[in-house]
Amino acid sequence: MSELRQNLATKEWVIIAVERAKRPHEFVDARHSDCGDGPEWDARCPFCPGNEELDLDVLRVPNDNEWRVRIVGNRYPALSVDGDLERQYIGLQRRISGVGYHEVIVESRRHNTCAALQAPAEVALVFRTFIERAWQVQTDRRIEYLLFFKNHGRNAGASLVHPHAQMVALPMVPNEVRVRADEARHHFDEVGRCAFCEMIEQELELGARVILETEHFVVFAPYASVTPFHIWVVPKAHLSSFLHAQDDELEDLGQVMHRILRKLYLGLNNPDYNYAIRTAPVRDLGAAYLHWYITIVPRISYAAGFEIGSGIYINASLPEECAEFLRRVDDLADMG
Repeated sequence: MSELRQNLATKEWVIIAVERAKRPHEFVDARHSDCGDGPEWDARCPFCPGNEELDLDVLRVPNDNEWRVRIVGNRYPALSVDGDLERQYIGLQRRISGVGYHEVIVESRRHNTCAALQAPAEVALVFRTFIERAWQVQTDRRIEYLLFFKNHGRNAGASLVHPHAQMVALPMVPNEVRVRADEARHHFDEVGRCAFCEMIEQELELGARVILETEHFVVFAPYASVTPFHIWVVPKAHLSSFLHAQDDELEDLGQVMHRILRKLYLGLNNPDYNYAIRTAPVRDLGAAYLHWYITIVPRISYAAGFEIGSGIYINASLPEECAEFLRRVDDLADMG
């Protein structure tokens, strides 16, 4: 029989459809190509070295022509850096001027690579660059929320092959972020503890959904996973904001993200996926009830009418089986 599961940190419900559940290996898509296919440099790619659009340059690490990570303004930004923050209320209409930042993080000089193929130190450098830029942007008093995310593959929204992530800095806090923060605060008020800290303890005690554990992070399939192979990467240290992660934690995060994305790459044949860093709003960086983490969602299932109408996802897989499948993938194997 199917069952409804609730994520106690977010209060979201999910239907685990046991009757229609697939075995983990059935989600492998043989049509996907490897990240290493194709040329290391592409003359048509705006992210490849030598093709830089200098008018869009924001940050280079290191700050020279031999950059390893580069941040550029989005050529077609959703928000504009220029302009005043204006709020307007007219009857039932509410409007905020579209000011903010929309930038692209070029993760490597190489055109044909990805986090699963890069060295962990290269992945860690991307996260360090995220934080360096975030501290610069959050000083802008117009900004309320910073979102770092990655779209890998066309089904995940990526329009360019060259490995890149994005940052959007918003003049408001998205409703989903507010709702999740409110639920975390309610739990903290009732129990006196962070819901995510409790979740880490319980997942480690049970072990069935844990995929990886390192000194600083626990990687697991949430009890109420919204999709097959839904993954959370949660720091053991209680920190509300990703911006407060220490250097040793970021070094470990590079290892962790390399390994879990490599497990997906090897186990599911390089699936399209999204990841997002869920972190505290700019004005709530020290909130005791918030706990930053990364959510990874492979694009191997799709929302339909029921999900749109109810807000409840139907997951045709068991999180415990997905976690076991990924634990067995040898991410340390040489793919050469």
